[in-house]
Amino acid sequence: MAPGLFKCVECNEDANELHRDYSNGILKITICSSCKKPVDKYIEYDPVIVLIDATLCKIQAFRHILFNTEINIHWKLCVFCLLCEAYLRWSLLQGSQASDDPADIIRYTKEWEFYCMFALAALELAVFCIGVLFILWTAQRCCGCSLEFTPLLKALLLSSYGKVLLIPAVIWEHDFSPLCFSLIRLFVLTSNSQAIRVILNCSRRLSLLAVCGGLLLETWVAQALKTLQVCSQDYLSMLSVV
Repeated sequence: MAPGLFKCVECNEDANELHRDYSNGILKITICSSCKKPVDKYIEYDPVIVLIDATLCKIQAFRHILFNTEINIHWKLCVFCLLCEAYLRWSLLQGSQASDDPADIIRYTKEWEFYCMFALAALELAVFCIGVLFILWTAQRCCGCSLEFTPLLKALLLSSYGKVLLIPAVIWEHDFSPLCFSLIRLFVLTSNSQAIRVILNCSRRLSLLAVCGGLLLETWVAQALKTLQVCSQDYLSMLSVV
């Protein structure tokens, strides 16, 4: 990573380096000139500890991940999370159409419904990101500031890692599954909000406003697609009767 691109995880000040490498493998952590604390304490931590702090939505852990590490797996993580969400929707759809015929198991593997669920999940994620970015762009423009979309989009995709929890929620199905899905969704939105705060160094109110706006737009598009699907099915039913 180029010099000057690091951030202090405590006060968000710029830093030229995270540590100094002396001879014989001796490392000395750089101290922030502003807050007089280590620029990034997480460089000494085990990745599991970093992941736990990120799960707890600690802003220091988010700064470490988004600014002080070279993580370029956001697109791969996005595809994997979309697969998890598509599997959840597909499993719920198949559960509502359950049949006692064993041949249906083979037939289901050949259906395109899973790919349709994947496309629908990808569309809703795109709409959510567009809504969030539009609100933030409008707010930044009103303040006379420019907005870089690439870091924000990367932060949104990385902070959606909570969707991976949908898979164990489906596997360990129980009576509280709807509550689990709602809590997972809330966790993902909270992580998105925290990621926005870290990238823009803005207030919690603005980040929550952007996330809620993106969620409302995503919900509206999802309801519109459902309405269109119902209307199409009704129209096809009428044609079959005629």
